[in-house]
Amino acid sequence: QVRLVESGGGLVQAGGSLNLSCEVLGQFFKINSMAWYFKAPGEQRYMGYEVAGINSNGIRYVDSVKGRFTISRDIAKNTVYLQMNSLKPEDTGIYYCNTNAYDCSTGSRTYWGQGTQVTVSS
Repeated sequence: QVRLVESGGGLVQAGGSLNLSCEVLGQFFKINSMAWYFKAPGEQRYMGYEVAGINSNGIRYVDSVKGRFTISRDIAKNTVYLQMNSLKPEDTGIYYCNTNAYDCSTGSRTYWGQGTQVTVSS
């Protein structure tokens, strides 16, 4: 069973920074991709939308976070990070870690973290 453990959320003033981390635990052969999703208050989509992702093809960001957020990955630790700088009140919401991992017994599957709350005060 694969599970994702997130940490690093909290309350910060506008202009401040936070660093989220997400460790992938359990049995798997290979991690295909990792990403961070953002769900704002009132957002209807189940896990919100992807703000940053990383896989073998490279890194991608949604336009609203380009130049402010940086996604990185420590392969040895099976951990993905999201460094969030110049935070704005509209960045307030829940951030979910997402991974697609492969194992011989399950094939490729998508897993989600429990979510971590980020609150940016003005």
